[in-house]
Amino acid sequence: MDRPGRSTRDWIVDSVVFVFAIGFGLIVFDDSAKPPGGEVMAALDLISGLALALTLWFRRRWPVQLALIASVVSVFSETASGPTLILILSVAVYRPLRITLLVFGVNALSLMAYLEVKKQADGVAVAVAAISIYVAVAGWGLYIRSRRQLVQTLRDRADRAETVARLQAEQGQLRAREEIAREMHDVLGHRLSLLSVHAGALAYRSDASTEEVAEAAEVIRASAHQALQDLREVIGVLRAPVGELPQPTFADLPALVEASQAAGVPVELSLEVAGTLPDHVGRTAYRIVQEGLTNAMKHAPGERVTIGVIGAAGNGLAVEVRNPAPDSRRGDGQGLLGLAERAALVEGRLDHGRTPDGDFRLAAWLPWPA
Repeated sequence: MDRPGRSTRDWIVDSVVFVFAIGFGLIVFDDSAKPPGGEVMAALDLISGLALALTLWFRRRWPVQLALIASVVSVFSETASGPTLILILSVAVYRPLRITLLVFGVNALSLMAYLEVKKQADGVAVAVAAISIYVAVAGWGLYIRSRRQLVQTLRDRADRAETVARLQAEQGQLRAREEIAREMHDVLGHRLSLLSVHAGALAYRSDASTEEVAEAAEVIRASAHQALQDLREVIGVLRAPVGELPQPTFADLPALVEASQAAGVPVELSLEVAGTLPDHVGRTAYRIVQEGLTNAMKHAPGERVTIGVIGAAGNGLAVEVRNPAPDSRRGDGQGLLGLAERAALVEGRLDHGRTPDGDFRLAAWLPWPA
């Protein structure tokens, strides 16, 4: 189909093509012998050739029709030779091969008719030269068409790949949200259950001492704080589907490392944690280490993995997974997207990338309130 309008490049190309067609036609007209019929036939030759050249401005819209008209005009007009070549080129560029061959055949027959009309002595040489030029022009046009189709195909593939990557990223984030919602479901219910039990005890034990009331109130306050922390992670997340997954805790981290070591991964774990981590922070730290080990086994199998977990209440928890990185890392990055979202939901931050010494570093800071 035709483009809606000419660009600056199209105007330049059409102008150059127009000038070339007129110049080529005039050269052929001047070098040709005086046609039979005298000045009238010469004038008709020149006028028809120039008129055909004017139609080149519409060659993108009607290339086949104009090429067929050119095959008729070129029977008696040498000036039409330039525009005819351009129209054959246009058909090869803008139309399929079958139509190009048809137009080529019609113009070849027109060349035979031209030789018969002009009665040239060297007709065979002229025919061979003209057919060679026709073949070269048509071949060039077919090459331009195939190259444009290749470029368009590559652009379409790039657009599709970009769309697929965007959809995969969105699906990865959705899966991470669903997984977080599943893990938070049981914990949030547990917190609320604790609140209900202790509040009920206060209402039931009217004779409780001041110390017992204060102790129960502190338990209620701590449980409410943790419930709010857990609820913050669930805000904006869709309800979990049926079938809850087991929830890892920070205490399971040494077992995770031992399982990796048993699988043949050289892992060094350094734990410097003073105090008991909140459940939601511990689970996030566990997932970060788990993803780091998974990436190390996938992208750098057999390389040593160093894990450091340092933190204390009031200072936050720092998690770092480091391993030698290959020259190129392949993967869709969906796990890292999910980790970044996990860290953001607990008001933490996640960084990852190559270090100056060639290692891949996955690091996170998670809040740990006093």
